[in-house]
Amino acid sequence: MPPDLSNGQTISREDGWQTLRRFIPYLWPDNEPRLKRRIIIAFGFVIAAKAVTLTLPFAYKRAVDTMTNAGNEAMMVALAFVMAYALGRFSAVAFDNMRNMVFERVGQDATRALAENVFSRLHNLSLRFHLSRRTGEVTKVIERGTKSIDIMLYFLLFNIAPTALELLAVAVIFYTSFGWDLVAATALAVATYALATRWITEWRTELRAKMNRLDGKALSRAVDSLLNYETVKYFSAESREEARYADAAREYADAAVKSENSLGLLNIAQAIIVNLLMAGAMGYTVWGWSQGKLTVGDLVFVNTYLTQLFRPLDMLGMVYRTVRQGLIDMAEMFKLMDTPVEVSDISGAPALMIRRPGVTFDNVVFGYDPDRTILYGLSFEVEAGGHVAIVGPSGAGKSTIGRLLFRFYDPQQGRILIDGQDISQVTQESLRAAIGIVPQDTVLFNDTIGYNIAYGRDGATHAEIEQAARDAAILPFITGLPDGFDTRVGERGLKLSGGEKQRVAIARTLVKNPPILLLDEATSALDTRTEQDILTTLHRVSENRTSISIAHRLSTVADADKILVLEHGRLAESGTHGELLRTDGLYAEMWNRQLAERDALNQAAE
Repeated sequence: MPPDLSNGQTISREDGWQTLRRFIPYLWPDNEPRLKRRIIIAFGFVIAAKAVTLTLPFAYKRAVDTMTNAGNEAMMVALAFVMAYALGRFSAVAFDNMRNMVFERVGQDATRALAENVFSRLHNLSLRFHLSRRTGEVTKVIERGTKSIDIMLYFLLFNIAPTALELLAVAVIFYTSFGWDLVAATALAVATYALATRWITEWRTELRAKMNRLDGKALSRAVDSLLNYETVKYFSAESREEARYADAAREYADAAVKSENSLGLLNIAQAIIVNLLMAGAMGYTVWGWSQGKLTVGDLVFVNTYLTQLFRPLDMLGMVYRTVRQGLIDMAEMFKLMDTPVEVSDISGAPALMIRRPGVTFDNVVFGYDPDRTILYGLSFEVEAGGHVAIVGPSGAGKSTIGRLLFRFYDPQQGRILIDGQDISQVTQESLRAAIGIVPQDTVLFNDTIGYNIAYGRDGATHAEIEQAARDAAILPFITGLPDGFDTRVGERGLKLSGGEKQRVAIARTLVKNPPILLLDEATSALDTRTEQDILTTLHRVSENRTSISIAHRLSTVADADKILVLEHGRLAESGTHGELLRTDGLYAEMWNRQLAERDALNQAAE
């Protein structure tokens, strides 16, 4: 099951540190000395910009104090300080932008590496996870998590650390210039500011987490509804879907209003603290000026330093919120990455080596849930080069056999062997490379017909793609299209009919050219004439291969070397078509029923 995403939780301090520890390798990658150099250079620009910023108030103060004197000499000195002040401001801006230019590659590479890791991890998760996931919410978690890392890198390196240095430097400057009184007042204001920001932000974080959850809920409903567009139309359920989406969107809007209003309260609280300190500090300098202890320039000096100090502190409130939210977003994504891999290769697993592609199920017991067993000690063997059909009533476990053969799941008991090798002891990549499948429900990529056929084997040539399309009896259809193989098939292949999609799937498997074929209702969506053409093609390509056909229509597998009849997850009967009819058991009953249904349809047609 996928993790419970964005469920309104806050992140504990311990979880925050754990998230940061997992985040640091992306910030400081061991195998990327080039990126490390960029980080060091960028931080050098940060220090240079901060050093220039800290010297600016001195130039400003000297310029103001000099202007209180008369004469051309005083004017020239004041002008020099003014020019130095302007040059310093330009240098600080230049250093900041050079820092961004140097660091941009680090942030982008870190985001890319994290996104690639998440994408790879999702493909390694089990079929059970993907059958139970909510695509919209998972997509939102990945999007928020990968975006967070770039923001976290920027703020941790270029805001939090420089602000801490600036606070220390301002404390030293105020102490040497004005004594402990102003230092203590500034420290008290900064501490109060930080505590108020933290307290209100913790409250806001809960509101934001709820807003994220509702955002994911709204997106999930929208994606689910659009993916099931045809079903919505079948049942004229547009108004129902609109109402469900509107409910989710309304809940999100209410949560967003509360979140934004809380931001306003935070900004007001921060402004009260900052302006109280500003009024007190400037009032102190005015009092000192009235006593002859301080100059007019000192008023400008204090005002400039406090303005510069609280500019990043204003940002610090937003930084704290962003980092806090970033930790939540990244923690959710790491939780997604930590979802256990149900089916994994054993350490040092060899590749599957096939000389004679025989398939054996040896006393296989399996159920999707512990309290719902599907297969009960199933055993059968498919000889190399043989053609075995598996039939039975719905729910007998036919499709489960295909999923186990591809090792989407591991059986609870028993073994599955290919050429005498236990498939749980070999690599999944080599196992799946040896098996081709034509599934009952064909889902295509939203790309061209040529791309979907070529997906069977990386590097397939156009001639191979064309031959596979010809063998799958779909080439005349493709050549009749204006764009031919470049025709786009739409989301999940919805621009094609069911039969056309299935023939594309057959062509894709022909391109793969595997030693073992699994045909899961491979002609279920085809008309009778096309079905016969495809069956002829499948019989031809099945020669010298091991093939397993899962079928509902018994007429399509009557010529199989052996037919296995499943009932309630057990092997009820096995034999050739003729042998099973003579046995007069379950297979004969199913055969006679289908004959009767076909005769009834023929009579109705007449």
